[in-house]
Amino acid sequence: MTEQLGKLRMAALNIDGVLLNDTFSPVIHHFVTSRGGSYTADLERRIFSQPQVVAGKVLADTCNLSIAPMETIALYLEERERYLAEHPVRVLDGAEDLLRRLRALGLRTVCYGGLDASHFDRYLGHLGDLFDEPGYVCTNDIRPGLREIAVDIAGLALDEVLFIDDVARVAEAARELGVPFIGQPSDFEHGHQRQLMAEAGARHIVGAPDEIDDRLLRTIDAEAQAGTVWGPAGRVPA
Repeated sequence: MTEQLGKLRMAALNIDGVLLNDTFSPVIHHFVTSRGGSYTADLERRIFSQPQVVAGKVLADTCNLSIAPMETIALYLEERERYLAEHPVRVLDGAEDLLRRLRALGLRTVCYGGLDASHFDRYLGHLGDLFDEPGYVCTNDIRPGLREIAVDIAGLALDEVLFIDDVARVAEAARELGVPFIGQPSDFEHGHQRQLMAEAGARHIVGAPDEIDDRLLRTIDAEAQAGTVWGPAGRVPA
């Protein structure tokens, strides 16, 4: 029988980019550059893991579009649908095994992301038995949502929940809260998230789900027990 972890009680996994392939960065890049805008690390910082109305305003301003934020999002989603026709959404290699690995260690598992639950049901519904209630949390209105997921929804302490995400803004929020974190940035060739995660001080950055093995999980669990998930000073705020 697998020895259970000492501190961690749950793992919260971002849906797009961690469990599913990244079908957002390439579309945002094309949306911006095709309209004469510059795709930069700062732009990613201001768009990724933001509420749609915030991201829509940034996109509109960057592309000099004289339309409302949600109209911009509608345009973006139309482009994404065309992109998906040639680059469909798929479960990443190793994602299912990762979920089983987390559960074998005694962790509850929950998925979260900015789209509504139909996105989860469509692409991960067949793996629904590998998630605990509520299964999926839409974070569009609470982004990045770490405290809400860990404390309000799961009823756990901040340092008892491991977040796995592909966006550096989430890493920054995790650092501020002392929350255990694994970064799994997209391999999109024009992306900046790995660099931004490193700048945020993320200690554990992987390239794929299968790199999140028992050894890494036990290392993070030990850090959570010691209160050093973000280094000696990275303790959970009182």
